[in-house]
Amino acid sequence: MKKCYSSADILLPDFNRYDAAKWAVVACDQFTSEPEYWEKAEAIVGDAPSTLRMILPEVYLSETEKRIPAINETMQEYLRTLLLPNTDTMIYVERTQSDGSVRRGIVMAIDLECYDYRKGASALIRATEATVVERIPPRVAIRRGAAVELPHVMLLIDDTERTVIEPLASAQSGTIAYDTDLMQGGGHIFGRFLDDAEIRRIGRALDALITPEAMEARYGDASLAPLLFAVGDGNHSLASAKAAYEEVKAAIGEEAAASHPARYALVEVVNIHDEALKFEPIYRVMFGVDPEDVLASLRAYLKDLHGDAAPQHCEYLFGSEHGTLTIDTPVRQLTVGTLQDFIDEYLASHKGAEVDYIHGEASVEALAKKPNAIGFLFSGMEKSELFPTVMFDGALPRKTFSMGHAEDKRYYLECRKIVL
Repeated sequence: MKKCYSSADILLPDFNRYDAAKWAVVACDQFTSEPEYWEKAEAIVGDAPSTLRMILPEVYLSETEKRIPAINETMQEYLRTLLLPNTDTMIYVERTQSDGSVRRGIVMAIDLECYDYRKGASALIRATEATVVERIPPRVAIRRGAAVELPHVMLLIDDTERTVIEPLASAQSGTIAYDTDLMQGGGHIFGRFLDDAEIRRIGRALDALITPEAMEARYGDASLAPLLFAVGDGNHSLASAKAAYEEVKAAIGEEAAASHPARYALVEVVNIHDEALKFEPIYRVMFGVDPEDVLASLRAYLKDLHGDAAPQHCEYLFGSEHGTLTIDTPVRQLTVGTLQDFIDEYLASHKGAEVDYIHGEASVEALAKKPNAIGFLFSGMEKSELFPTVMFDGALPRKTFSMGHAEDKRYYLECRKIVL
């Protein structure tokens, strides 16, 4: 089977000379409604070299055209004067999160030819949630002129026996790549370069996850199209990298593109069974609706479902009303999928009706007390359900789950050249 991952030429500053805590900045798609977070990051960084100078925080997406030239210029400057090559390597990462737990991962490259975000895809690398194609073009515009990529994409593997990443925790060898606190409550991160023997072992362990025997053991069906990597965070960035690569391929031809650095993307791979990785449900609240009509329509919708998924339960709240619905024969594997199908159908036929995606039961309860609103609570998806659901149902509905708090998202550290 074609390999969809590899070591990479990873670029980093010399952290004996430069401040790693100022260099590392949280993923650009965090704190999008809090410009004060990014203003504080500016103040912390000051004139020091920083990944902040090579990214466009999405809070500033409206300023894309104005900011891109400076970003591209900084990338070229850092390539000339700052970034040092670490050839054909991977990095083992230990991230101490805001709650003190430690998440482990491996930074490596993946082949974008093996990635497909479309629903129903059978590629080795797939999106876990629906991709909004309208979000891709502005991100492609940023990557199109970029000389360097900085990863905040996190891919998940379904490694119940902990054969890929966890054995690295006990090793003491290897050159340290970075070891620093992270700004604004981001915890701490440690990384070390892996040697050739470790990289070869990782490859064998990854390949073993998708043999027919492994597919049969984990999912009960050896004929399923293997899924090695499921995108946990950063799917729209990965989709943009894919679109940018397709532009390169169209311009230079398939043969030349086969060895072009834009074909690959740098990511961090994390085991979905890592205890530090938490999945939290994202609930739904509908606004601009008659709650009684929504409830009646939902009951009728659920009555007409005749699938073979396990029974599901969903709580509803509006005004002082609070009850539970049982979904006896759902088509979807997850309650959130069943509910989202209904909501999409209802919104399409009821002008003025809206839905919002809410973290936390208390927030749902408060919002559902508002006039013309109804909230829905349901059990969150178990981590063990993610891979089977993506394989059987395709990409999940948008906003199915949240993977940790904003401060615990990936910080930019590593770079990779994506131009010749």
